[in-house]
Amino acid sequence: MSETTQDERDDIELRRLRWRCRRGMRELDQLLGRYLDREWRQASEAQRGVFLRLLETEDDKLWHWFMGHEEAHDAQLRELVGFIRQLPP
Repeated sequence: MSETTQDERDDIELRRLRWRCRRGMRELDQLLGRYLDREWRQASEAQRGVFLRLLETEDDKLWHWFMGHEEAHDAQLRELVGFIRQLPP
């Protein structure tokens, strides 16, 4: 039996994360998926950690943060939300 390569492990992780990005709101799904598609592979471990913390956030809070109705109290989450909001469609 062959061992999985790093690329295969990365693909498995991306599929798992893509599933976690599915929030049931098209706008949130698109925003989170956009980050995953464009930024995840080159993100540092620290940046990945912040994104994983963002995924732990309740959908209603995410919605308010991304729509600009509220700001995250955590500076790293607030910065990441702003970055994701600025990604082109």
